[in-house]
Amino acid sequence: MSSSPPDAQTRFAAFSHPAFVRYWAARFLATFATQIVSVAVGWQIYDLTRDPFDLGLVGLIQFAPSLLLVLVTGAVADRFGRRLIMGVAVLVEAVCALSLVLLTLRGLTSPLPVFAVLAAFGVARAFFAPASAALVANLVPPADFANAVAWNSSAWQTATIVGPVAGGLLYGLAAESAYLVAAVFMVLASVLAFSVPKPRQHSETEPVSPGTLFAGFQYIWKEKIVLGAISLDLFAVLLGGAVALLPVYARDILELGPWGLGLLRSAPGIGAVLTAVWLSGHPVRNHAGLIMFGFVGLFGVFTVMFGVSTITWLSIVALALIGAADMVSVYIRETLIQLWTPDRLRGRVNAVNMVFVGASNELGEFRAGTMAALIGTVPAVIFGGVGAVAVAGIWAYLFPELRRARHLDGRS
Repeated sequence: MSSSPPDAQTRFAAFSHPAFVRYWAARFLATFATQIVSVAVGWQIYDLTRDPFDLGLVGLIQFAPSLLLVLVTGAVADRFGRRLIMGVAVLVEAVCALSLVLLTLRGLTSPLPVFAVLAAFGVARAFFAPASAALVANLVPPADFANAVAWNSSAWQTATIVGPVAGGLLYGLAAESAYLVAAVFMVLASVLAFSVPKPRQHSETEPVSPGTLFAGFQYIWKEKIVLGAISLDLFAVLLGGAVALLPVYARDILELGPWGLGLLRSAPGIGAVLTAVWLSGHPVRNHAGLIMFGFVGLFGVFTVMFGVSTITWLSIVALALIGAADMVSVYIRETLIQLWTPDRLRGRVNAVNMVFVGASNELGEFRAGTMAALIGTVPAVIFGGVGAVAVAGIWAYLFPELRRARHLDGRS
């Protein structure tokens, strides 16, 4: 990593490009609003049915479109204007939020109408994710791209920390107020996305065929550095994820109560945000592959530290370090994927990447919960942390090209 002290021009390099500023603001508002909706829907569904299974359906319904439409969403992002797709997708999300307002005002007796709206919401998010991820590479030069990734990550993490808090407070006032505020933010995000000047984009021009639809998968399989980076994150998070078990730690192990759960949930995000801000001024300039493997290993080590801790402050520190280590690996992975992928394929590659990321989070929580039921909470977390360390070592051996990757903005 860079060791020289950064100046303001270096730290905020991405913001010297007006198009990126509008994009960044649009993505932050969209993510913030999405978090408000997710929290409000969870509260509303549980208030209505008192069935935890329905909470699982809320997440599954929103994730399923990304998986089912992966061949379509990526191809669309590579064939049409990405800022247009981003703007339309957020506008559809705003319509979904307003639909939830109307359903709430009319009175809900069944969760089915909400599930229908969430399915449409999930479709919009499925198109939004690859288009917005691929667009950023069209808005800044390669020299400033790593800085843009760092600021993008900090915006996302901040929104995921503050958004749920805002959603809970707004829902406390009235469920419809949460959805209405989210809809307003989404409309603003859509306006900002449409206002981004049309960038240069090397769009796919070949006729639609099975070959063009599966081109993202084919490229990832062929490009071992990209395959290694994506699969490393998939298996490390699948094994190392402990977020699903935080309520158990807050209630039974650390004996903190609801307020303590809030502290535990926010700690990884705080660590990630601080790390992203630091990376904005101290980018990785050499030995990117080795640094990525090292921090994935540390992600596992800190997970074990959290698993065995029975001291509140140590547990919070461990979670913050988990978030910090994960942010470094995410920063390197996202930069490698964007800069090492041809522009005409970025949408399809990002669609696959988003499915892998979503699957690792969803399946990781399922793995943690299942193992905790079988062998206990603490052993399940420790096993996951050790597994993440093992994955880092095995992947370093299986993907020597990724291990030897030195720079984020080139192939040397």
